Amino acid sequence: MENKKYEMGYDLHTHTIFSHGKGTIEDNVRAALDRGLTHVAITDHGPGHLFYGIKRKDVPVMRKEIELLNKKYPRISIHLSVEANIIKTGNHLDIRPDEYDQYDFVIAGYHYGLPKGYCVSNWLWNHGLTLGEKQLKIKNTDMVIKALYENDISILTHPGDKGPFDMLPIAEACADTDTLMEISTWHPHMTVEEIKIAAETDAQFIISSDAHVPGRIGDFEGGLERAKEAGLDLCRIVNLREIK
Repeated sequence: MENKKYEMGYDLHTHTIFSHGKGTIEDNVRAALDRGLTHVAITDHGPGHLFYGIKRKDVPVMRKEIELLNKKYPRISIHLSVEANIIKTGNHLDIRPDEYDQYDFVIAGYHYGLPKGYCVSNWLWNHGLTLGEKQLKIKNTDMVIKALYENDISILTHPGDKGPFDMLPIAEACADTDTLMEISTWHPHMTVEEIKIAAETDAQFIISSDAHVPGRIGDFEGGLERAKEAGLDLCRIVNLREIK
């Protein structure tokens, strides 16, 4: 199978200047149109992030702009989402359950920069500076699985990134909760080995650009290569379509 036989239908993970992206919402929309996408989602970082989370007061501003842009660009559907941050307390996300209605859907992933997410331990582990990998993996995995079961998460972003995680039970939880597992083209996760493990379950997948600049929107080739190397049935990638 050659890459030229496939294309990305939609990109549901992009960032703008409302968090730490470089483009405006309209910049992202125009880039998505240039790539021939049918849908694009604006998914700036959740408000709990200490350095580049969205400001809660900006969410209505983003919603109004997206409503106007949907009228201006009828050839594409523009969605307001948020990349919530997975944490170890509360409902295990940095957005509250009562805030869900502000978004068309919610995606979520693990990041540094949160005060309640084992961030120091994971950062040290990722730089080869910590012991206790087994216990940290247990804590990380439990945190992610609880987030999946306690929230309506549409996409688990770059699973396996920034710390040790047990991919099989996470994939089983994604399958059970109908949460798509992201193969990112910005982060190295999911890796080929992680895709192989997750493919043992009934989980479904999505390729995302996680674009922080408009020029990367619609980027899917690297994710497709990893999926093919892992032997994944490409029909399980929901936004990949074969070019007839």
